[in-house]
Amino acid sequence: MAELNTLSSADVRRLLQDPSGTTRADMAGKIARSFSGDALKGAERILAEQIFRLMMRDAEVMVRKALADNLKDNPDLPHDVALVLAADVDDVAAPLLEFSSVLTEGDLVEIVRSGAAEKQVSIARRDGVSEGLARVIAAEANAAAVATLMANDRARVPQDAFVAALERFGDDESIHGAMVRRSKLPVDVAERLVELVSVTLRDHLVTHHELSPDIATDLIFQARERATVDLSLAANRQSVPALVQRLHQNGRLTPTIILRALCTGDLDFFECAMAALAGIPVINVFRLIHDNGGQGLSRLVDHCGLSAEFLEIARTALDISREMQYDGRPGDRERFAERMIERVVTWFEGGFETENIDYLIGKLSRGPAGQVSLAN
Repeated sequence: MAELNTLSSADVRRLLQDPSGTTRADMAGKIARSFSGDALKGAERILAEQIFRLMMRDAEVMVRKALADNLKDNPDLPHDVALVLAADVDDVAAPLLEFSSVLTEGDLVEIVRSGAAEKQVSIARRDGVSEGLARVIAAEANAAAVATLMANDRARVPQDAFVAALERFGDDESIHGAMVRRSKLPVDVAERLVELVSVTLRDHLVTHHELSPDIATDLIFQARERATVDLSLAANRQSVPALVQRLHQNGRLTPTIILRALCTGDLDFFECAMAALAGIPVINVFRLIHDNGGQGLSRLVDHCGLSAEFLEIARTALDISREMQYDGRPGDRERFAERMIERVVTWFEGGFETENIDYLIGKLSRGPAGQVSLAN
């Protein structure tokens, strides 16, 4: 062992002269670092394991922590040593619980169920938490561990684990935020979160996750309505391009959403959206849309690669919008949208069947408030 990174005669002399916790911790780290690959063989490996079993019961936490820090990702660590260190105080256990491949899923589940809060958090940080372990954490661990699990994008979290977490911690904003910021969410979970999260997180849901078209559109319009409160029309218009750009960057600026905006009277959104798709300034879109010759809109739609059906609905909605105005009374936006939808549906009634018209009909069936049910 003299050539290895383990105890030398000088180390032994130092230990005899100064048997303090600091010295013992240094020795523990040195032996642990040598315990990898083929560095130790036969009797040397057996001796090292015996030393580990002595040191893991050392009265000094720093000694046991040095052992855990240097053995946390060693696949050759004896299972019994890993279990003892994982059951130690939090500072000692954390490295093993987060990194050790020696601990089995059964070991980890048992530790989660023991109720030790910090240990649960360490386990939730593991790279590649399995679906089974994620279910146990979501259903039985403390809120901090569940939030850590949801923030761990490498964890394989099944839909029922998301649901269990929401049922247990429906009011916990840290858990909501961690879920919303995951790279992917099941659609049903994203839609359930709509009712629970803050305004900022709702915007993130719309721009980063898949939602049903109805809910996505309603949230976008809610965001636009919020922007009008205590703001001038000019200031409100300045906020639209940023919202459209976020949707476009994240692949959420769909033809359906654009048409729905237009058919509920949101011309600012429609113009900004078409500008984003076409890659041209909004002023150019405005000129094309209001081209007296009637060919500007057609060229714009064609340039964006949109369908003939899109063009027909958009042209009709624009024509109708030019005939209608807000009445200036409370709720005029809702009344305008309702009248607009009725006119567009009536225009195509009996001869035009698309998912966009299905949506418009659905909006009418939800009453004057135009609110969609977000039932769990």
